[in-house]
Amino acid sequence: MSDNNFLADAVDRSGETENDKQKLAAMVDAAKGRPAAASDGDTGPSDASILNFALNLEYLEAEFYLRAIGSALPDEMTTGTGNRGDVSGGRPVMFSNPVVRKFAAEIANDERAHVAFLRGALGSAAVSRPTISLDHSFTAAATAAGLIQPGETFDAYESDLNFLFAAYIFEDVGVTAFKGAAPFISNKTYLDAAAGLLATEAYHAGIVRTSLYNEGMINDAVFAAVQKISDVRNSVDGSDDDDQGIGNADNLNLIPTDSDGRAFGRSPERILNIVYLTADRATSGGFYPNGLNGDLNESGGVA
Repeated sequence: MSDNNFLADAVDRSGETENDKQKLAAMVDAAKGRPAAASDGDTGPSDASILNFALNLEYLEAEFYLRAIGSALPDEMTTGTGNRGDVSGGRPVMFSNPVVRKFAAEIANDERAHVAFLRGALGSAAVSRPTISLDHSFTAAATAAGLIQPGETFDAYESDLNFLFAAYIFEDVGVTAFKGAAPFISNKTYLDAAAGLLATEAYHAGIVRTSLYNEGMINDAVFAAVQKISDVRNSVDGSDDDDQGIGNADNLNLIPTDSDGRAFGRSPERILNIVYLTADRATSGGFYPNGLNGDLNESGGVA
């Protein structure tokens, strides 16, 4: 059976439901370790809402990487339900390391394929690309992490190292987003798709973390900078202290896991705290100046 026919069999759950926001409360409770009912389609957001949430994130990653190699998503891959937004910032990186240049191109192609795949799976329910910031958002994130001083500008496309710092912000978040959503996807076809996307994002994160570690062995300040980015994510996404840097020259930590060797997940609310760059409840900010399209668009509060 072709992929298109395989996915077509799952489109019966493509419509986002009116009570998705209420269902999200059950998802958040489960993410915090509270008892959750068996997954029967009525205990969390609809599968389509979760995939549309993922599509919003993939739009961001695709535009970030594609612009770094001198490309962008074509207009026909950015339409859908909700308000279609523009992308500010982004330009070709003058890569000095050919390996970084090559894997940037490979990841860019993967992220473009993810957007196409999710749009195909969702059909007419797919959301359009929201407004995306690839300029002011990075400056705000870098300022919060202490990588630059207030009033300075952080250009994610200025150098290989800046590009890697920016990619590090996204890749670990992408892995935890798919991991956190997996238990709430009831359709096996969609679950299989999410598992495949999770695996790809994990490969991407591993490449970025390894590249930053190599940079750290040349310039020890890189380790501290990566840890600061990790600390900022920890400070805005809830009370759990689960985000991890890459270690230091003496202790390597390329694979962020718990005591059982498992990657951790984040609920959509916690993911939104990071991409909106806020510890408060919000429906827009940071990398999404006008918010996400779809029903899962409100961040949680740390308190």
